[in-house]
Amino acid sequence: MDFRLNETQEMFRDMVRNFARKEVAPLTQELDKKAEFPWKNYKQAAELGILAMTLPEEFGGVEADSISYALAIEELAWASASVADSIMLVEALTYLLHTYGTREQQQKWIPPLVNAEILGSFAVTEPNAGTDAASMQTTAVLDGDCYVLNGTKAFINNAPVADMAIVFAVTDKEKGPRGGITAFIVEKGMPGLSAGKPEDLLGQRSLIVGELIMEDVRVPKENVLGKVGEGFKMAMKCLDNGRIAIAALALGIAQAALDESIKHSKQRVQFGQPIANFQATQFKIANMATEIEAARLLIHKAAFLKDQGVKFSKEAAMAKLFASDLAVRAANEAVQIHGGYGYTKDYVVERLYRDCKITQIYEGTNEIQRVVIARHVYNESE
Repeated sequence: MDFRLNETQEMFRDMVRNFARKEVAPLTQELDKKAEFPWKNYKQAAELGILAMTLPEEFGGVEADSISYALAIEELAWASASVADSIMLVEALTYLLHTYGTREQQQKWIPPLVNAEILGSFAVTEPNAGTDAASMQTTAVLDGDCYVLNGTKAFINNAPVADMAIVFAVTDKEKGPRGGITAFIVEKGMPGLSAGKPEDLLGQRSLIVGELIMEDVRVPKENVLGKVGEGFKMAMKCLDNGRIAIAALALGIAQAALDESIKHSKQRVQFGQPIANFQATQFKIANMATEIEAARLLIHKAAFLKDQGVKFSKEAAMAKLFASDLAVRAANEAVQIHGGYGYTKDYVVERLYRDCKITQIYEGTNEIQRVVIARHVYNESE
């Protein structure tokens, strides 16, 4: 068993680390205060090929493995969780298009997405169907050559500004979620399509999040993504992949919290010496460092299993659960180590404290991750 990164993985990590620390980090605090989308960094990431790194060469990618992708997200989140989240969304959309889309759909949407020419949305969540995605109420009824979509999606990244969205809707209520939900490519400008105002977020404030509202939106049959009735399976597969990425994002936040804590504890003098000399501080640093290494191993194992083509749902859920809980603990300890300074917006740890919370909620709450893990463990014991 070899725990070392290979040369390619190290190359991706170092390339993204250099970009994140030189270009992203200097802008993050100000963009957070203004709640502005990181357009400059987003377009720079596209120029570097980061938006396409998991795709094949024909779409501008290099088919990077899942560990390389996790490393990239960790490094980006160290500098800005909002930037990392925006790039993860592109990966989710292009994964669905590349895996399930027709040749025409792939050629129309993948190049502009990975070149940052357009923004997309992934629309599953609804006001009354969050973690319980199977309870979605958005409907799609076939009428001639079009499906007519009605419903509201909530907490959708890029919804107020998206040029396209992959929307999941009920096409056959009688079949239930396993055979009655279908994915559609909905395009900006379609009559009846609108967006709510951007949400005022606690953390990751550079994201543009809001409602996507559909009132008799006519979507051509050729905009069905994948097969009719297979949308729920597609969404769940995408969420499994996403949980590895969310875990990596949370890990990046935790690593930033540790790095800021080490730096501050060496500089902050109390009782005539740096607080790094105090055992209370050292214990916090030791716990953070140990748990970060454990989270990284969980993430890399899940990513490795994914690339081997074997089941990884349990491991992805474990990685997401552990890493996101860790991010919250680490950010909390970082604020504590900073004392009063940590409670001010002039210090990075204040933002980390806000940015980390959502990692326990999206891509399935951590309560649901525990249900998923327990179900797998019980089934394996039979």
